[in-house]
Amino acid sequence: MSAHAVLMSCAPDANDAAALALAGVLSAAFERHGRSLLPMPGLDATATRWLLARWFPGADAALGLDWHALAGADRIEPRSDEIEEVVSLLREHADLAAGPAQASDAIAWAMACASLGDNHLWQDLCLPSRNELSALIGHWFPALAAKNTQHMKWKKFFYKQLCEREDILICKAPTCGVCTDHAVCFGPEDAQASQVIAFH
Repeated sequence: MSAHAVLMSCAPDANDAAALALAGVLSAAFERHGRSLLPMPGLDATATRWLLARWFPGADAALGLDWHALAGADRIEPRSDEIEEVVSLLREHADLAAGPAQASDAIAWAMACASLGDNHLWQDLCLPSRNELSALIGHWFPALAAKNTQHMKWKKFFYKQLCEREDILICKAPTCGVCTDHAVCFGPEDAQASQVIAFH
C-alpha cells in the first residue's frame, strides 16, 4: 500500500482539505526520500509526530516509522530559506481561532514545501482542485486569502507577497492588468496548465 493510501486510510475525515494536503506532501516526501528521514524540512520529529496523531492517528505505526531514529534524521533541503520565508508569510496571517498553532504551523510547512514544486500549488498538494486550496487558505489564513482580491494563482501570490515585503517589483508593467505575464498569473488552472514562474 502506498504511503498516501496508508495516510488517508487513517484519516478520520477523508474529505478534509487539510488532511488531503498534508497526505499529499507527506507521501510525496516518503516516496522521494524514504521513511528513514523526516518528511518536511523545518518540522522536527515531535512536530511531525503531533501532525500524524492529529490528522492520521495510527499512521506512524502503519508506515513503520521509527521515531527514535527519526529524532536525529533531519532532511537537508537546499531551498530551506525559501521554505522558511513562505512559512513566515503564512504564520503572519494565521487565524488561531481556526485551530491550535501547531495545526496552522503544520499546514504552513506543507504549503511552503509544496510551493517548491513545478505545478500549480493545489496540484503539488494533491488536492482535487484550486477550490479546495482556496478554502484551506481561507480557513487557516483568512487575512492572507482576503488580500488575493484578483484571484491570482496561489503560488505566484505567495511569492508576490514576499517580493513586496522586500520592495521588489516583479510585474513587468505598472499594474498586473497590462503585464505580458497576466495570463500566466491569472489564467485557468487545469491539469494541463501547469506552467509556473517562480519569483525567487
